[in-house]
This record gives sequence, structure tokens and C-alpha cells, in this order.
Amino acid sequence: MSSYLLYGTLAFFLSILFSMGGAGAGVALIPILNLLGLDFTVAKAVGLFAGASTTITSSIMNLKRKVVDFKFVLPIASMMMLFAPLGAYSSQFIDEETVKFGFMLMLFYSASMMMFSKKKALIKTQSKAVLFTVGIVVGFIAGLLGVGGGNILIPLLVLLGFEPKKVAITVSFVVPFSALGSFFTYASYVPLDWILLAIISVSAIIGGYIGNYLMHFKLKQQHIKKLMAVILYMLALKLLYHFILK
Repeated sequence: MSSYLLYGTLAFFLSILFSMGGAGAGVALIPILNLLGLDFTVAKAVGLFAGASTTITSSIMNLKRKVVDFKFVLPIASMMMLFAPLGAYSSQFIDEETVKFGFMLMLFYSASMMMFSKKKALIKTQSKAVLFTVGIVVGFIAGLLGVGGGNILIPLLVLLGFEPKKVAITVSFVVPFSALGSFFTYASYVPLDWILLAIISVSAIIGGYIGNYLMHFKLKQQHIKKLMAVILYMLALKLLYHFILK
């Protein structure tokens, strides 16, 4: 029972912080759960379900507000929904230490984008082929690593020259569904503690709601993102230390 309380409390506070920064908490929750003794693959499944639970509301709201650009969304969404479960399925055939190393690199990437990105495009493209390719690559990597993919997708699309507001709406629409696809794939071959899953999901939903509410106050999002980046750097360095000691 004490472990349930600890995991739920962590999910709650991480969801508040990351929601205030406009991101999902799964990317931080997964390595923390693993460090606390939860199996890495189980931690990925739990993080995916918690992340999908907190973000699916924004997908529904964007649909109701009719702000989703389906010509832009569909190439990315369709490929991510196909390739995220494929990445999740492939995870069971790849050495766990290799997947953890990939997760560590993703943490460094996400933290650096939060800390240093100026949202300037490297190139400008409107190619549908590029969108399909992004969906395939990000979807597979996200499923393999057990994340929704938003932390990878947002900076990548901005660097490719797509308009940041459109990118944010697209990611908020796509990520919950790709995350759920990956989660159900993991659930098909990983034994899950459904009580733990429920506690963390409810905690994440409540924390995400509070974080979204606080976001509208006079809080500088750049300061919040820098704090998020520091947390991700610390987790990445902890994983790096693990590999150095091996």
C-alpha cells in the first residue's frame, strides 16, 4: 500500500509540473518508477497509460473546437498509430539495456530541446512525404521507448519549419492514440498491476488538470520548462552513470 501511495504521489506532482510546461509526465515517470524498483517494461506501460489518460481530453476538446487541420494531422497520425504499436511489440525482442540506452538519449534530447530550443526552423518544408516519414520514425521510436512521442515530435516538426501552434494542436491530438496503441501492445505480453495502473492514472489526470489550470496564471512557461529540463537531465545522467558502472 505504501508503494502505491508513493507512486501515486509522484505521478500527481510530476503531472502538475509537466502539464504547466505543456508536456506529458510519462517521460520522467518511467525512469523514476524503474529506479524505484518497477520493471522497466512495466514502467513503460504504466507511463503510456497515464500519459494517454491525461492528454486524451485535449484531443477531444480540439476536435470540438474544430481546430484540427486533418490534412496536416492524418499523415503523421496514421503512421504513428501503425508504427507505435510495432515499436512496442519489437521492444520484447531487443535487449533491455539497449532500449534503456535509447531512452537515455531521448531524455538528453528532450531536456536539451526544453532548455535551449529557440523554435527556429532549420529548413522549411510542407511535403506530405516528410510528414509520413516523421510519423513512421517517431511512432516506432516512441513505441519502442514506451513514450507518447510528443517530446520527440514537437521540436522535430518545429525544426522542419512547421508553425508551432499547428504543431502543438497536432501533437495533442495524435499522442494519446499512439500512446494507447503502444500501451495495449505492451499489455498483451507484460503482466500489469491494474490497481497500480488505476492509482497512477487517476493521480496523473488530477495533476494534469491542476497543471493546466495553473498554466493560465502569471507563470513564465520558459522557467517551468527549464525546471523540467533539469529533472530530465538528472534522470539521463543517472542512467548514464548506470552504463558507466557496467
